[in-house]
Amino acid sequence: MPKIKSPARSPHIDMTPMVDLFSLLLTFFMLTATFRPQEATPITTPSSVSEKTIPDNDLMTIFVAKDGKVFFNIDNGKDTTTHFRKKLLEKIGEQYKITFTPQELDKFGTMAAFGMPVKDIRAWLSESDSKLREKHMVGIPMDSTDNQLAWWVRLARLTNTSAEVAIKGDGETNYTDVKKVMDLLQENKVNKFNLVTNLAKEEVLLKDLPK
Repeated sequence: MPKIKSPARSPHIDMTPMVDLFSLLLTFFMLTATFRPQEATPITTPSSVSEKTIPDNDLMTIFVAKDGKVFFNIDNGKDTTTHFRKKLLEKIGEQYKITFTPQELDKFGTMAAFGMPVKDIRAWLSESDSKLREKHMVGIPMDSTDNQLAWWVRLARLTNTSAEVAIKGDGETNYTDVKKVMDLLQENKVNKFNLVTNLAKEEVLLKDLPK
């Protein structure tokens, strides 16, 4: 009597649990991700062979654009409950006799780099249109009669004593403009700071070496 063969069945994998898991993970990352804020001005940093990285938190950054304009940023630190940015703006307001509202302080605490005279900060904060907000980005004054950048650096160091300092200059920036920032830091007792570069190493060919 011949054996009865059961019909061959192709293997089947139920993908429903995997799709559900993928959807949950995607939702989790979308809700918890923090987007990198747009910088105050486009800066193309020069390349470097250094692999040292700057910290993600507790960092004070001075941006120097190719036209010499200077911008400033400081983060809220590892513990966001410290609200370093709000405290810094309060100190700047006391220095320049400007009273910022709680709403303005809260908004400033969530924003990124900026660059304008102190008197224009309130107009910058109240502007809802991002393109119109960019018109206020004319750079922070740092001339001898009104060196506002020096006050930002000085009061930022008092606000967050653990903050490291970094200079992010464009590759086409005139050296004298960067030197002014370095001199300002040294005048404020900041003798250790980072120069931000891109992490790509430049390959030097034998034909490029001087003979």
